[in-house]
Formats: sequence, C-alpha cells, structure tokens
Amino acid sequence: MAPPANRRPGYSRRAQYSSFFGYLAGVLGALIGAALLILSIRNPDFFSGAQTAATQAVEPAGAATAGTRKAGRSVLSVIEGYLFAGSRYDKINRELAKARSELAESQAVRAENRRLKKLLGIVESGHEPVAVARLTSSSAASSRRFATIGLGRNDGVRDGMPVRSNLGIVGRILHAGAGSSRILLVTDTQSLVPVRRARDDVAAFAQGRGDGTLQIRLIDLGVNPLKKGDVLVTSGAGGLYRTGIPVAVVTELTADGASARILSDPAATDYVIVEPISRTSGSSAPAVPQASGEQPRADDGAGPAP
Repeated sequence: MAPPANRRPGYSRRAQYSSFFGYLAGVLGALIGAALLILSIRNPDFFSGAQTAATQAVEPAGAATAGTRKAGRSVLSVIEGYLFAGSRYDKINRELAKARSELAESQAVRAENRRLKKLLGIVESGHEPVAVARLTSSSAASSRRFATIGLGRNDGVRDGMPVRSNLGIVGRILHAGAGSSRILLVTDTQSLVPVRRARDDVAAFAQGRGDGTLQIRLIDLGVNPLKKGDVLVTSGAGGLYRTGIPVAVVTELTADGASARILSDPAATDYVIVEPISRTSGSSAPAVPQASGEQPRADDGAGPAP
C-alpha cells in the first residue's frame, strides 16, 4: 500500500513538537558543525587540549588492548613453534652441515695458499727449480718408501734430481717416466744423504730407517757432539743436494750418532719442488745399497751415475 501523500503529523501536539524539535536539532547541528569546521581551519591548535584529554581518557583501554594483542601473538607463536619445530630444526641442521662443509673447504684452500706462497718464496730465493708438482701418492706402511709426482721427462725431470718441499728435503727422483716420476724418499732404507749440523760443521750421513725416521751416523767417531733438538741440513757433499736444505731434527742420541725426525713429512706434503742436481762439490761419499731390480748408481751424496 502506497504511503499517503500528506505527511503532516495531524492534530497531535506531541507529534508536532517532535517534528519541530527534530528540524531544530538538525539545523543547530549543521550550524555548530560549520562553526567548528571554520574554527579548525583558522586555528588548528584550538582543539589540541581536547585531543590530549581524549587521548588520555582512552589510553587505559588502548594499553589493555595492546596487552591482549601481545598475549594473543605469543600464544600464536607458541602454537606455530610447536607445529613447525620439526621442519625448522631439520632446515637448521642442513644449513649447519653445509656451513661446516664450506668452512672446512675454505680452511683447506687457505692452508693450500699458504703452502704455495712458501713454495713461491723458495722459487724466488735465487734457486731456479726444474718443476713444481703435486705429490700424488706416497707409501706410508711399506718397508720401502716411495712417492709419485705427475711430471716426468717431458717436463724436464731427470733421474737423480733432488725433491724438496717448503719444509725441507723429501728425496730424489729414482725413475723419471715420460709423464710421471717415482721419488725415493729420504726415509727409505736405501737413501743416504750427507748432512751437517746447522749451527756448525759437524758432518754426518742421514740414512732412512723405513719407519719414517732417520739414523744419523757421524763421520768422525768419538765423543758424540749432537744434542736433542739439533737441526740437520744438507752439507752439499757429493754434488747432488745443494747445501743448506733442512733435513731433520735430532730426537734421540745413539752410540755412533742419533735418531732424527724428518722435517718434511711426505704424508703432510702437497706440493714439491724438483731442483737441478747441484755440482758444487766433487767430494765422494759411500755407495748406497740398491733395491732389487735397480741399476747400480752412485749414492745420494755423489749424485746419479752418468
């Protein structure tokens, strides 16, 4: 049913007063709003006091609401932690394992760089090397002590050439193939190296014992002048090894010399230098026993036979 066109309240005074006061309140509200708007535009700081008072009035309620939100987030975080703890723990473990692997790799690279820099220092010291190569293998448990490098005759390596690391003498080239060479280590029982004490001219021979150590035999028998901790270097006698290359350190005295620990352990050596045969001395030295199947040659002190 359509509303009547005549909206007059009729003859009821209550209805008439209600309509009148409603219109009056609307007009007054519009006037007050317009006045406040003009006042806020002309003087923006006029209501700052009222705003501050209103903020202070609602601050307790806001603090309570914030505390409720924080407690709710804490509860949600705890629940989320329980739900995803397993996957996060597994992810952290994987990242930790990867980080450890990368750390070990970086440490190995740094150590290799240090060793290469030491070798470079040897090369720059005025002794031109024949080749610098990686020590690819070495015997650790056999009664014979050999090692292998990946360079041979094609790279200028020849039989009898001395081999050393940044720490000291390693051995000599026993057999140079076309692309690889076999090294007779100084710890082999058939290796004999003329040495002297680093601080004076006490001469001796360093013979391998096959167990990673050396037997030092004095040339002049009598009162043993060696002491524990003495450093032995190559004497240069025989013309194979140049003088002054570190060999070993004395660990125990014997009746005719001492036992010594080599300074350049092949098991801990990565790179070696192949040096030319030194011909600085023409002195002779005792012959070295030869392994079965090897051709007779002069000893380590005298150099390879022509």
